[in-house]
Amino acid sequence: MSSFRTRPGSRSTVWKFPGQVPDIAAFDAVVRSLVLKNPLGCTSYMGRRKNHPPVEIVREMYTARFAYRDAGGKRIGRGSETYDSVEGFQNGISAVISNMANIAAHRGKVRHLPEEDLFSVLVKCHDPGGELYFLSLSRKKVVLSSYTGEAILGKVSRWLDTLPSAA
Repeated sequence: MSSFRTRPGSRSTVWKFPGQVPDIAAFDAVVRSLVLKNPLGCTSYMGRRKNHPPVEIVREMYTARFAYRDAGGKRIGRGSETYDSVEGFQNGISAVISNMANIAAHRGKVRHLPEEDLFSVLVKCHDPGGELYFLSLSRKKVVLSSYTGEAILGKVSRWLDTLPSAA
């Protein structure tokens, strides 16, 4: 079973991945599986005159990191770009790499640094018992917050145990 470290004085728990999620494709697969397959057994609900899905993405942030190097290989600059979708992230990397004016301004060759990229998604889940809770997924950890029932912690823990070991 996954081992959570409970934060004192709050209803949130952190679970750290053994390593970091290797890339955007693996991270997106985890998020999409959570939303589409609903392994936590969440249910849809009505709130403020709006029907909400069982698992709802609240926020997405994907940051691509870049380094600029001169002809000798010395780093002469760094940059990062943040996007609100996986598609934007992937298109943005291509745009930065092919932006000749930016490359000329840095006076060096741009290189994407995928191992330094950051991914973050916040999802809202509605438990069948009526409780709303949040999962914040990042490249290195998952934070379960705003929950009260130990059953929710157990469900999330069991789901995390099913993820590939690279995640």
